[in-house]
Amino acid sequence: MNPPDFQLSADSSPPPPGRALVERRSSAPLTAAPPAFTGFEDEPEGQGVDLRELLQVVIKRRWTIIIFTVIVVAAVVTATNQETPIYRANLTLQIDRDDIKVLAMESPGERFFNGKEYLETQYQLLQSRNLAKRVVDQMGLADRTAAKPAAPSLVSEAKGWLVGLLPGGGGAAPKQPNNQGQATDPAADSARMEGAIGLVLGGLSVAPIEKSRLVRLSYDGPNPQLAADILNNMAKIFINLNLERRFESTTYARNFLQERLQQLKTRLEESERELVDFSRREQIISVDQKESIITGNLAAASAALTDARRKRMTAESIYRQMEDGARGQGLTQVLDSKVIQDLKQSKSKLEAQYQENLGTYKRAFPTMVQLRAQITQIDLMINREIDNIRAATTSEITSNYQAARAEEAMLQTYLDRMTQEVLSLQTRSIPYNILRREADTNRQLYDGLLQRYKEVGVTAGIGTNNISVVDEAKVPRAPYKPNLRKSAMTALLLGLLGGIGLAFLFEHLDDSFRRPEELEKLLDIPMLGVIPKTPPTFGDDRAMALIGHDDQRSIFAEAYRSVRTALQFSTARGAPRLLTVTSAMPGEGKSTTALSLAIQFAQAGKRTLLIEADLRKPSVHRSLKLDNQTGLSNYLTGGEARPLDITRPTHIPNLFAITSGHLPPNPAELLSSARMLDLLSLAAEKFDQVILDSPPLLGLADALIIGNLCEGTLLTVEMGSTPRSYVQGTVKRLRSARVPLLGSILTKQEAQSGGYGYYRSYYYYQHTGYGEPIADQAKKLAG
Repeated sequence: MNPPDFQLSADSSPPPPGRALVERRSSAPLTAAPPAFTGFEDEPEGQGVDLRELLQVVIKRRWTIIIFTVIVVAAVVTATNQETPIYRANLTLQIDRDDIKVLAMESPGERFFNGKEYLETQYQLLQSRNLAKRVVDQMGLADRTAAKPAAPSLVSEAKGWLVGLLPGGGGAAPKQPNNQGQATDPAADSARMEGAIGLVLGGLSVAPIEKSRLVRLSYDGPNPQLAADILNNMAKIFINLNLERRFESTTYARNFLQERLQQLKTRLEESERELVDFSRREQIISVDQKESIITGNLAAASAALTDARRKRMTAESIYRQMEDGARGQGLTQVLDSKVIQDLKQSKSKLEAQYQENLGTYKRAFPTMVQLRAQITQIDLMINREIDNIRAATTSEITSNYQAARAEEAMLQTYLDRMTQEVLSLQTRSIPYNILRREADTNRQLYDGLLQRYKEVGVTAGIGTNNISVVDEAKVPRAPYKPNLRKSAMTALLLGLLGGIGLAFLFEHLDDSFRRPEELEKLLDIPMLGVIPKTPPTFGDDRAMALIGHDDQRSIFAEAYRSVRTALQFSTARGAPRLLTVTSAMPGEGKSTTALSLAIQFAQAGKRTLLIEADLRKPSVHRSLKLDNQTGLSNYLTGGEARPLDITRPTHIPNLFAITSGHLPPNPAELLSSARMLDLLSLAAEKFDQVILDSPPLLGLADALIIGNLCEGTLLTVEMGSTPRSYVQGTVKRLRSARVPLLGSILTKQEAQSGGYGYYRSYYYYQHTGYGEPIADQAKKLAG
């Protein structure tokens, strides 16, 4: 394909200095530019811990975790292999609660003490210093320890070596044993004894077995035979000590009970003698029998008085009814009279008939007068019958009421007399009861102690023991520790946890951009796209942009196709015709981005020109495999090269390129010259899209010069590499220089770093066949 007519007309003149070579079409980016196409990624549902993000950090820092874990495991395994093997011998004891009770009575807390506290006491006795000392004496462990001193550790050897190097070091020589091989220093003997006791107690552990009377004794030591011997001897000595304590307690119980029996016998005789003397003096034969008779009479008198009082109240009620002003209608005889009940029933019927006729007749009507006369006649008959009944029962009611009052008064007098007799008997029985109670108490104590004394005497000669050996200690065959497998597994777990913690620490200290939303939030500019990191195929020396061109369905090509679509919506009139691509630092993918976007615009049918404006470290000509003998620098220096001479077609349809040429010593002066303005003005007229690959921004002025000559600038940021402060400084410089910044893209995003939404969208694109419709739709919207 031939390049367009790229000649400057004779009357063409460059624009005034300080102004863009073409009129910017809404050069400032839209305040609410549509984001880049990132696929069908789900929106976050709320704030909180993102497990997927944590997993991404772990995958990203996997080598840190693996290396740290390997170091920890290697260190622990090495240290474990250098440890002295320790053997553990086990012995099982059965401890039953069967001690001798000196007293038959139990206190409220004795039951609890006999269970849990008794067993806890035995556990503490097993770990007592006295028991350990007996074991050391019986086995001669003090002399055995002195004869075979422990091998010095590396720390003690280093300490001794350092002490020997000091002036006057070395210390005093140890004392030598005498001819019999025994140490002559008592302090040394005591020290060896204490060391042996500490050795026994230090390796001993007591572990009761739950829900049983069994206890497991364990001893850890470097000598397996010695560990088993210590446990077996300790069990025998402990059982013997328990028998000694039982015998001593039995002897003490017999002596104690014998003394108490003598004292109680004397007190019992005295209390019984005093009781007999008091009974003879007060002539009290049986207080209980006499008291029961008087108490029974008192109870009978009280019941009779209650019955008489009830009868009197009944008679009084009848008497009061007789004397009231209602002519005795409330009397029982009146209420029970059959004649009066019949008369009242007849009166009720007449009154009901009278009330019923009032609705038809007047009161003066003869029928009504006759009914009223009949009712009056019945009332007279009822009153006459009541008078007859009252006259007949008045004398009877009066006599019954008087008899009931007399009976009540007589019973009340009898009850008072019986009460006085009971009170008198109780007063005289107080001293007697005291003496009798004391005698009974002494008798009970004496009988209980006598029975206990006989029981102790019977069990005194029995040699049974409540502690026995269930399983003797056997010589262990394998060491208990160090456990290489357990140590390795623990080290592996700790190494993984520590490595993960170290990975998160490194991630926290990482000042680069790790997610697209961070870039958009911190820079306050639109995010136009995310470019995945695609490693090159082994043996393929093509540039990534060309690989994306050859495989248009690849993730890489789809990502830049999405950026091209976003650029078409970045301004009100579509994608800027003059577009420059820059970055904060070298190696962030700006040249690859410029070439890839040029390829995408060319594939969309636009005549595209790619200008290699990086006159310090160009790379586009190598990617396109173009000759760089003549290029942009040759034209800008005022040579004979014309725009048509430096414009070269590429093997990609609709794509032309201007290489950098020879590297000049003054790139900034050349880029700000009038010839650069003429070149860009002519390129904007002849091509549909012009893309410039500018140098990095920090420390250089080239990108600021080129940005002011173009309608829009695209900033590329490498994910996980470029510090945030550098990118923020770049944006600040661009804005200070009034460079129209369209947005940014995040390059070299790894699949494990958060690009799941993009890859899902590409999967949808690749497996549904909608690649071409999406591209056509973007082209239609851009046009």
